[in-house]
Amino acid sequence: MQENGGLVLIVSTLLVLFTVIALIVLFTVFQKKKNSLVEERKKAEQRFEKELTETQIEIREETLRNISWELHDNIGQLLTLAKIQLQSATKENIKEVSETITRGLAEVRSLSKLINPEAINNIELKEAIQLEIDRFNRLNFINANLTILGDEIKIDKKHSIIIFRILQEFFSNTIKHSRASTLKVILNYKNEILYITAVDDGIGFSSDSNNSGIGLINIKKRTELIGAEINFESEKGKGTSLEIQYKL
Repeated sequence: MQENGGLVLIVSTLLVLFTVIALIVLFTVFQKKKNSLVEERKKAEQRFEKELTETQIEIREETLRNISWELHDNIGQLLTLAKIQLQSATKENIKEVSETITRGLAEVRSLSKLINPEAINNIELKEAIQLEIDRFNRLNFINANLTILGDEIKIDKKHSIIIFRILQEFFSNTIKHSRASTLKVILNYKNEILYITAVDDGIGFSSDSNNSGIGLINIKKRTELIGAEINFESEKGKGTSLEIQYKL
């Protein structure tokens, strides 16, 4: 009887010991996994912040290039024209001088919106795109328009910056290389998803050609950072389109 009691005690003790050891092992594994996930999340946040900073710098550089060009080739021409008109001003043509100066002031006001550094940090996607569209039309680069569909929903500011830079790269390629005459941009708010579409009617290129020059790798990388999906299509003679699906 005592032997049976001792055996039960030994078995019970071993079971308790094994249970405790198993719990310790499980807790250790859980803690390691938790620490690993925390570390991965921290690294992901660091990568996002680094990419965000680089994106803001790129937007600022692109903006400064645009401002420099407009000051030299557009506003400079308007001021030169106004100077010439003033040199031969009469009562009959003084209205033309006034109109030229008014156009110059309007151009300066448009540029002042872009110069403000806070504009990049507090970017509103629709307004930022509209400024680009207005600039293209004002300078006769291309016939561009922006269409808004559905009920607008505010987007995370940091995500807006990244989306705008993606579109800015597409716009840059359209203006510089596509030989397009029209550019259409659509923001469609539908079923908790924002569908962003940009389409030009340029020369396009075949799917097997080298398109890394338009920053497609950067576009895809940045789209993944904000948890969005991207569809990029182009065909020779039929233009190029970019669609971003962003979960609101």
